Parts: sequence; C-alpha cells; structure tokens
Amino acid sequence: MVSRADRSRFAEWLWTVDHYLLAAFGLLMVGGVVLSFAASPPVAERLGVETLFFVKRQAMFLVPGVIIMLAASLMPPRMVRRAALIVFTISLLLMIATLFAGFEAKGARRWIYIAGFSLQPSEFLKPAFVILIAFLLSESGRRREVPGVLFAFVLFAICAALLIAQPDFGQTMLLGLVWAGLFFLNGISWLIIMALGLIGIAGLFAAYAFLPHVTNRVDRFLDPASGDTYQVDTARDSFLAGGWFGRGPGEGTVKRILPDSHTDFIFAVVGEEFGVIICLVLVSVFAFIVLRGLKHASRDQDAFSRLATAGLVVLFGLQATINLAVNLHLMPSKGMTLPFISYGGSSLLSSAMTAGAILALTRRRPQPSRGDVVTVSRLSPSSLM
Repeated sequence: MVSRADRSRFAEWLWTVDHYLLAAFGLLMVGGVVLSFAASPPVAERLGVETLFFVKRQAMFLVPGVIIMLAASLMPPRMVRRAALIVFTISLLLMIATLFAGFEAKGARRWIYIAGFSLQPSEFLKPAFVILIAFLLSESGRRREVPGVLFAFVLFAICAALLIAQPDFGQTMLLGLVWAGLFFLNGISWLIIMALGLIGIAGLFAAYAFLPHVTNRVDRFLDPASGDTYQVDTARDSFLAGGWFGRGPGEGTVKRILPDSHTDFIFAVVGEEFGVIICLVLVSVFAFIVLRGLKHASRDQDAFSRLATAGLVVLFGLQATINLAVNLHLMPSKGMTLPFISYGGSSLLSSAMTAGAILALTRRRPQPSRGDVVTVSRLSPSSLM
C-alpha cells in the first residue's frame, strides 16, 4: 500500500486517478488478448503463419500499450495538450506520406511501413485531433480574439480530405460526428447545429454518389440481393448459433469462414463461442466507460478538460458502437475495429493513447472552495458512480 503521506508522483497519481475507469480499460486490454486466442488461430492457418501468430503480436503490442496509457495518465492537462499537438503533427505528415509511399490493402492506402512494422497513422490522429479541437473551442470561449472556431473548421477540413483520399469514409464519418459533437457541447446556436447537420447529410449523399465502394456497401445493406453480403450475414447468424451461453471456447465455426474474424468481426466470434450474456458484459464495459467519462466531464470546471474528456469518450464509444452495429447488421460495413478487442497494433496503441488521456483529464485536481481555499475534491465510493 502507498501511504497518503507519500508525496511522490506515483503516489499522487495512485490517489487521484479514477480506479474504476482504470480497471475498465485494463479489463478490455486483457480481454483483447484472451479473445484473440478464440478468433485468430484459424486466420493464421489460412495465411500460412504460426497458429498463435496474431495472439503473440497482440500480446506484444499490449506491453507498449500499457506503458503509453499509464504514461499519458500521469500528465497534467497542459502536457496532454502539448503531447496531442506533437502526435497530431506527426500523424498528419505520415498520412500525407502514406498517400505516396504507403501500401494498398483491400482497395485503400491507409498503412505505411516504419521500422518493419505496418502503421496506420489515422488511428493516432483521432485522439490528438479531438484534444486539439477541444482546446481551440475552449480558448475561443475564453478569449474572443482567438479564432478557435475557424481553426477547428480548417483542421477538420484537412483531416477529412486526407481520410477521403485514402479512402476511409468510416473514419471520416467518425471524426465528423465527434467534431460536431464538440461544437454542440460547446454551446453553439441551434441554427449552426442545423447547418452542420445539413452539411453532414449532404456529405453522406455525396459519398454515396461519387465513391463506388460506399455506394456498393450502402446498396448491399439496403438491398441484400444487390450484392455479396456473405460476411455480414454470417456474422449476424453467429449470434443466433451461440444463443445465450455460446457453443464454448474453440467450438465456433464463424472464425473459420470470415477473413476478418480477428479484426472487424471479432464480436461475432464472441457471440458464437461465449454467448449473448458475455456480449452484454462486453457492451456494458464500453457503456460504463462512456457514461463515467461523461459524468466526469459534466462536473469539470475547466472548459478544456470538460470538452476533451467528453470528446474522447464519445470517440471511444462511437467507434465501439459502429463496430458492434456492423456485426449485428444494423448499418453498412465500415471496417472499424473494436477498441482494445480487435487485432491491430495501431488500433491498440491509439486506444491506449485515448484511454491514457481520459484518465489524465479525469484525475482529481484542486478545486476552489467557497472560501477561496484550494482543496482537493475527494471521491467517495458512492460519488464515483
């Protein structure tokens, strides 16, 4: 045990970090490796590599992921902003480089090789983008001479253009929704909200009209007879096959059929082998993180921390929701990973960055009392929920 009298940085972190959020993130990180045992071996066999190839790589990336999350959670809000600016700048440059020097997979150029590892820069761009937009909007509200809103529009336009060029419409939509959500939380007028909504709807129609892969996916979703819907149909049927309690670990068949069973459709593997009850537990963990993060944000007196925390948990929750909805055939396929659960080094490290920033921004900080005496707000077990 660490004494409350201990004034070291670790002790301060231990007594101020949200232990429930930390435990929830840790549960997802461990769960990702465990579920990789169930979903990835058949994929490895089909590709002609070692049976536990993806399991070992997921565990390998988990180590730097834990380090990144804990290191980020130690930062004060000012350092979170500075780190976000550095990550955003590097990610933006790598996204530009990917368009020219990246490699193509499944019709998209989203990855680039660095030091022998494939990297998806857009994954790291997302949390950094949210933090910077939160900073711009908070500064614009605090100092009217700062053109934060204008810069926020410019940053989103640049990021959206690079994502569409890859093309990656799913990430563009995700980033756009979080960006609009931050404007809404910042208290813009309903007129601007309606204008942003119309722009978003126009963007969806434009993507459907001018991007063939978007057209095909939407058409297959609305009219399954118009194209191949084998993957989503198989994923949906896996939940029926699993029932409430599942077929048992290793007894599923969907992972032997779906080429993306260890990434985009890992939730379908969970449903077949572990059943609906475990699926609901997994969904509850994601919901807990989002609701708890939003509760922290609603109580935060600092505008930047409030917006950044809300934006990051919305980003985390929306990405999970999109993945789950695709697995359940509730929306067109997006190629979106399930944070911490799906296989992928870039996705895991990006999720760790997001989790670390959330933990850093939700740590207890000195708050001014009514008598202008600085005190540290204490969180009792009852007030944590």
